[in-house]
Amino acid sequence: FPQIAAMSACGDEESRPRYTFRHLPQKSFPSLESRETRDRLVKWSMDGRITAQAFSFDQNFKGYQQEDFLMDFFNHPDVNSNLKMVSASGQWTTLKTSVNKAEVKNIPCTKVSMSFFDRLYCEGVVRENGYIVKCFDEYCDEILIADELRKVLLLEDSNHYDLFSHSDREEFLFCLFKHLCLGGTLCQYEDDIGPYLETTKALYKDLVSVQKDLETKEINIISTVFKVSAYDVHGLCYPSSSSHEQTFAYLIINPLKRHIYVLYHSFGTSFFCN
Repeated sequence: FPQIAAMSACGDEESRPRYTFRHLPQKSFPSLESRETRDRLVKWSMDGRITAQAFSFDQNFKGYQQEDFLMDFFNHPDVNSNLKMVSASGQWTTLKTSVNKAEVKNIPCTKVSMSFFDRLYCEGVVRENGYIVKCFDEYCDEILIADELRKVLLLEDSNHYDLFSHSDREEFLFCLFKHLCLGGTLCQYEDDIGPYLETTKALYKDLVSVQKDLETKEINIISTVFKVSAYDVHGLCYPSSSSHEQTFAYLIINPLKRHIYVLYHSFGTSFFCN
């Protein structure tokens, strides 16, 4: 089971060299910026509430130092003044607060093929032509469940919930797919699974770094993925002051390039902008 760790500012931090971070505003994420994706995000009520950003860091990343790494990240001036989030009023702002505690969940990231989702093409969930089988409407935590796919994603008593094991559901690839399928407050669901799979694949490819093993020729993922939240003196402050399954912030770390990609979304009503 992935562990959730809590960390806070401590008095003995001064003895170690701190990580230094730099915002990389020139880094683009085509998967979120293409016209086709933007149109889909508007339909899914996520446009205007989802973003990806890049930062660099100056020392080797060591997994056993993740607590120090994340506290340094949130409190570094170039992160604090540039890390985007959606305010309670629905406007984009930046973190701009002193973080005194952070929580991190390690997210497994091992999948290198979209064949991971082939099991959905079984009778009763998704037809061979990609059509998602509909069901009677019901709600789960403000999210409308109107088809068998969302049942698989959300309802443990679904007939097909066991298509994905607990460890499958922890995978970053599954998390991305689930977030896109569930969308925002006024999400208009797709009738076909294709757009969900295509957008998940493009976003995953943008965020996750791989390298080929010279001996086996296999493709291996080198990225480390964290799901994070941060607290200031008033309580939870990032990714939002209120928690929701569809409000999230993932940090995807490339240890070779020393880059961090941040994928952020705040559950709410999308802005229908051009």
